[in-house]
Amino acid sequence: MAMQAERDVQAIVETRLAHETHRLATGLLVDAGGRSSVPSQALAQLRDFIVANLRHHHETEDLWLWPLIAAAAPDTTMALDGLSEEHIQLDIALDRLAAVDLTGASISSHGRHELREAAVAVRESVRDHLIREEPMLFPALRQHITREQWEAFAQRVITTTPPVAGHLMIGFLDEVGTPAEVESMLVNMPPPVMSVLPALRSQASADLRVLRGGSS
Repeated sequence: MAMQAERDVQAIVETRLAHETHRLATGLLVDAGGRSSVPSQALAQLRDFIVANLRHHHETEDLWLWPLIAAAAPDTTMALDGLSEEHIQLDIALDRLAAVDLTGASISSHGRHELREAAVAVRESVRDHLIREEPMLFPALRQHITREQWEAFAQRVITTTPPVAGHLMIGFLDEVGTPAEVESMLVNMPPPVMSVLPALRSQASADLRVLRGGSS
């Protein structure tokens, strides 16, 4: 039973940290988009990180995690299909956010307004979706996904994560999780990534400071 509890905690911890990262990142883009002092390059980097990672996150759920849960618990199929439909709606909001032109050294007031409106739509879509997803997903992870299945899924997610401002993921994880939780989530990262974690953390700290209105 102790091993079962340990497995359950890890699956849920990793999922919770990923979700909290999405909440934090999308909220930060809304806030940063409303500050004229934040450079366009910093906004573009965060925007691109959000678009790439949210798409990847829900695609891995639709393609790999949902089928595992549905195979073990067919009665969850309808709920999982509903969550996948919400992913499609999120993609529409992400398309709008990705289309905002953030090239150039500065952004016009109209451009910032456009960015913020698109960012708000993504933030609200993510928050509403997770409110519905988590009460169903967390028990499903506990009851229906084996340790081996979770580890294989998590490794597949790691190896396919898009290399878009990956240091921001490290920075966000450090903010939403305890050191022990973050360490347990990062332990299976590729050795080249593990060897540069201090540099990634330093870069993330500097970039997040700029996004929050501080100096680099």
